[in-house]
Amino acid sequence: MIANMLYYAYVVKSDSTNKIYIGQTENIEERLKRHNNLLPHKIKSYTSKNKGPWKLIHKEEFQTRKEAMVSEKQLKTAKGREFIKNLGS
Repeated sequence: MIANMLYYAYVVKSDSTNKIYIGQTENIEERLKRHNNLLPHKIKSYTSKNKGPWKLIHKEEFQTRKEAMVSEKQLKTAKGREFIKNLGS
């Protein structure tokens, strides 16, 4: 029996620059390591150009990548960014 694969919409934040990054992935631990340059990643990626360290401040689990992508898109809207801004409050 194959275990259910989970997908995540997530938000990481850099305390040094106060910048955020919103994305989706199927492996949140590996993705966070890539954001923090502990694993190879795209040289011109947003998180490599902007100083970290990046820490996970929010994640949502989904059964399908499509659901995670929809959530990622919603988090990138003005209402979603307002939600993110209020996470620390």
